[in-house]
Amino acid sequence: MGWLKSVDFSGFLVAMLLLFAVFSMGSVSGIGANWGTQTTHSLPAATVVKMLKDNGFQKVKLFDADSTILDSLKNSGMEVMVGIPNDMLYTMANSVQAAENWVAKNVSAHVSSNAVDIRYVAVGNEPFLTTFNGSFEGITLPALQNIQAALIKAGLSSRVKVTVPLNGDVYTSPNNIPSQGDFRADIHDLMLQIVKFLNDNGSPFTVNIYPFISLYDNPSFPVDYAFFNGYSSPIDDNGRIYQDMFTANYDTLVWTLQKYGFGNLSIIVGEIGWPTDGDQNANIQYAQRFNQGFMARYLAGQGTPMRSGPLDAYLFSLIDEDAKSIQPGNFERHWGLFYFDGTPKYQLNFTANSKGLVAASNVQYLARRWCVMSPSASLDNPQLANSVGYACQNADCTSLGYGTSCANLDARGNVSYAFNSYYQIQNQLETACKFPNLSVVTNTDPSMGDCRFRIMINAPAGVANGIASGVESLQQPVGLMLFLFLFICTIL
Repeated sequence: MGWLKSVDFSGFLVAMLLLFAVFSMGSVSGIGANWGTQTTHSLPAATVVKMLKDNGFQKVKLFDADSTILDSLKNSGMEVMVGIPNDMLYTMANSVQAAENWVAKNVSAHVSSNAVDIRYVAVGNEPFLTTFNGSFEGITLPALQNIQAALIKAGLSSRVKVTVPLNGDVYTSPNNIPSQGDFRADIHDLMLQIVKFLNDNGSPFTVNIYPFISLYDNPSFPVDYAFFNGYSSPIDDNGRIYQDMFTANYDTLVWTLQKYGFGNLSIIVGEIGWPTDGDQNANIQYAQRFNQGFMARYLAGQGTPMRSGPLDAYLFSLIDEDAKSIQPGNFERHWGLFYFDGTPKYQLNFTANSKGLVAASNVQYLARRWCVMSPSASLDNPQLANSVGYACQNADCTSLGYGTSCANLDARGNVSYAFNSYYQIQNQLETACKFPNLSVVTNTDPSMGDCRFRIMINAPAGVANGIASGVESLQQPVGLMLFLFLFICTIL
């Protein structure tokens, strides 16, 4: 990626521009949303911004700093958090000039000329996950320091704050007692350095908290404890009662910060939500229960036993992303409040008088046709397994499997779903439904019950990401393809 040269502004001009922006935009508060873009076909940025506003979102968190998206947010009145991906941390950590160039291009330019209300720069995303094997431990803090220095040089540090979104596993607590919380042993000293840096610069601690993951990772995890209404065995921490995992996790962080003298450090919940497919516990009913429970607490201004008052939070996520890595689990592509086309998945009220989620407007679709297994094709066809494997490797079959939305399909239905997923992602190309003696195009919707055979949106030129840049990012692990083949075989 080429870097733009840093532009020198007079301190007076920058100060005047910032004062004008602050007073003209005012202070914005409210619930936020994570806007991810790992999709094969994306809704136009302007459509998404309108959807955000129609649904009452007042803040948006991005995972990079895409100029088209930032341009679409100008004069929107929305607070924006831009992101620096993990694969850029090394460069940011080792080059002050690179950090200055990044800030000039992705922050200064949009704040000063496009009236984008950028408030935060997220440096990395959950860089200390144990699955990264320490890859980012030595470069995250230097990257934070260099971006902060670049913001100071640009005259933006009083307005734009740096932060680093961290997973809730960076701190732990014996027996899940919040008051016994502490930072994870392997990154303990590093976390203290980062917390001090955030505190010294007036920056927030950003944490992502996922009760769903606790349930996914531990079959014995009490289901009701993942939600906000009705756990029968609450935790009593010296008189502070915890009836849900989110609140206990949040206060574990509060106690940990307080232990080291940072009890007043502001906290942002960078991601919180529940997926709707890809796992037996990822379903619409649970997602609605969780997100509505969280919103009820948010709207009531109900904090936690350790911190009263409203939370600062971003729901995860806005729209499903069919090109995300599924290494953590098939549910990764189904976190959205909305399907890929901006259609709401369920009712969710953001205010007492809310009428539910508002769909994206003026969405254009491809023709109403689907690719399915031919009625004359045999399940004994020796090319069937390879064909299904190829389709799923280059498309999205995460709605197939035990406990998913399409779990009730028979063997032919599974094959049809795989074929259609590939056909739609390939923009309904005629050659994409040419599986040898196995497939046929139909005008009859093959959807059954909760299992929807999608029709792809007609994305503008250059927005059909999977077609423009190849489908490598969609590749499914071999284990999933083998699972699908075995799944089909067991039904025969």
